Amino acid sequence: MKNSRKQDFFKGIRQGIPIALGYFSVSFGFGIMAVRSGISALAASVISITNVTSAGQAAGVGIIAAGGTLIELILVQITINLRYSLMALSLSQRLDPSFTPAHRLFAAYGITDEIFAVCAAQPVPLTPWYMYGVILISVAGWVAGTATGGAAGEILPASVSSAMGIVLYGMFIAIVVPPARRNRSILVVAVSAAALSTLFWYVFTSVSQGFAVIISSAAAAAAGAVLFPREEGEA
Repeated sequence: MKNSRKQDFFKGIRQGIPIALGYFSVSFGFGIMAVRSGISALAASVISITNVTSAGQAAGVGIIAAGGTLIELILVQITINLRYSLMALSLSQRLDPSFTPAHRLFAAYGITDEIFAVCAAQPVPLTPWYMYGVILISVAGWVAGTATGGAAGEILPASVSSAMGIVLYGMFIAIVVPPARRNRSILVVAVSAAALSTLFWYVFTSVSQGFAVIISSAAAAAAGAVLFPREEGEA
């Protein structure tokens, strides 16, 4: 039993290394952005280890920097991170019987887009130790990148840190563009959300940044559901 757990754990570590390397480069940009917003490198690292969500953390730091309210911060995080609940429900159908409720709670902490993709691609039921391996190395890369980026942001000239801070937004573009090129509905929803966000930034300036994100996301998603309904029974 111990050997099986050890093998599963190190298998998770090995398969999580590419995720960790990608997370390091992306969270480096988050660390710089957080420091530029007035958050210390240590605080940014704590945010990363307790959240593990790129879009959620970026939006959260923006709200904190703008002096937003706690309820605003909570609603933004629910809106942005709701997809993780759906991923967890999907993975729950593929768990090994050794997954006790306690293991489920611990594993739920580390479900991200990339970790979900790697776990969902496994040909065998998921064991707790495999998921712990993937999560451990991935979160380590995410936090290490944040700490390194935060430290760099505190010592690098403003011109250099500003240029490097675009890494996080580059990742968002890289995530959206490929599926948007293949699927018209994704393109319409993404463009609609961007257009609404632009209106809030330049026209409806009285709306806070957090609520602008919530409204833009919900309205664009609703428009996509109406314009591109999914047929019942469609895979």
